[in-house]
Order: sequence, then structure tokens, then C-alpha cells
Amino acid sequence: MEAGIVLVGTEVKSLRTGQASITEAFAREMNGELFLINAHIPEYRQAHRLLQHEVKRPRKLLLHRKEMGKLLGSIKREGVTIIPLSVYFNPRGIAKVELGLAKGKRKEDKREADKARDWSREKARLLRNKG
Repeated sequence: MEAGIVLVGTEVKSLRTGQASITEAFAREMNGELFLINAHIPEYRQAHRLLQHEVKRPRKLLLHRKEMGKLLGSIKREGVTIIPLSVYFNPRGIAKVELGLAKGKRKEDKREADKARDWSREKARLLRNKG
């Protein structure tokens, strides 16, 4: 799902340089609105220090009421998390965030991932010692 994002001037300029990071970001509901939390948009170096923005401040997401109702309902009902998949500028030059729903791993899935990781380490160790 595509959502608009409320930004200040230096955040837009910093985004245009392509230095933003959304690896640890997620969306959360606050007071009936959706906010992007933990998205890192670095300071814009060419601007004066008094005009700079907070690097990891919560940023409001702009959605239609029906879209927001769907997302908030799925969060409360199923226990999923809204995560940003990408941040981009549309053809009109407006910053957009692509959102997706993510469900955490179950205990069985974590055990499978641990087994695969341990086996790959052991395999690398065996190959290193043999060669």
C-alpha cells in the first residue's frame, strides 16, 4: 500500500540525495493516526544547523480513511506489524512510502533458521580445515 509522508524541508533534500535508511523502521498508530517510527533520514549538510531536523523523529503517514482502517484492523486482529518497504518520489515529486504487513516468525520457524545457520557455519568450518 502506498502512503504519503509528512516531511520538513531539509528532510526532503536529504531524501533526494538517497541516504535514508528504513531497515529498522515500522509504523505505529498514535491518537488514531499512523506514524513512521525509527526511520533514519540524515541531516542535510548544506543547510544551516538551525534549520536541521531530528534524524529519527516520528513522521506522520498520510492515508485514506478506508486504507488506514484496513491496516489498523489487521494490526489489532492478527498481531502483524506495518513495515516500510521503500521510500521514493512519485512522478509529481511527492515523497511516498510503500507499506507492507509483516508477521513474525513462530518458534518452529526460528528453530529451522537456527539449524540452517548452524549447518552453514559447520560446513564452512569443515571446508576451511580440510583445505
